[in-house]
Amino acid sequence: MTTYRFLTRWRLDAARAAVWKALTEPDDWPLWWRGVEKVELLSAGDASGVGAVRRFTWKSRLPYRLSFDMRSTVVEEPAVLEGEAFGELSGTGRWELVDDAAGTGVTYHWHVRTTKAWMNALAPLLRPAFAWNHDVVMRWGGEGLARKLGCAYRDLSKEEETT
Repeated sequence: MTTYRFLTRWRLDAARAAVWKALTEPDDWPLWWRGVEKVELLSAGDASGVGAVRRFTWKSRLPYRLSFDMRSTVVEEPAVLEGEAFGELSGTGRWELVDDAAGTGVTYHWHVRTTKAWMNALAPLLRPAFAWNHDVVMRWGGEGLARKLGCAYRDLSKEEETT
């Protein structure tokens, strides 16, 4: 398996409560997040959402789709969401939300391994393309969330790489 570590940072000119609400309703992501093709609830989890399992199907700029299940492991309203991915990707994802002068700072940590044989076989050649593709899909998410919330959005991910 090939391991990837991605860090995405957004700034949204919206209240943290509104950003939190949108991110904690993943069944609605296909309505505003280009790239999220389908979300299926497999298990509801407890009252806070811990233990909930959903199957996500993603499409991207590159000509393939990925499906994986995500189990919620941490829900600390309104600051932290974390989950464990398994299936065609395996690893962890963690959303962190903070209030800042412009509204809400959002950080997403995505530490995963690919489990598809073709992706692992081609990783030495395609790793940069897979990273670019991830960045595109995450940008679509930030842009879509900003449209949904009717606010300004800024992708800070690349800005921080150059400073």
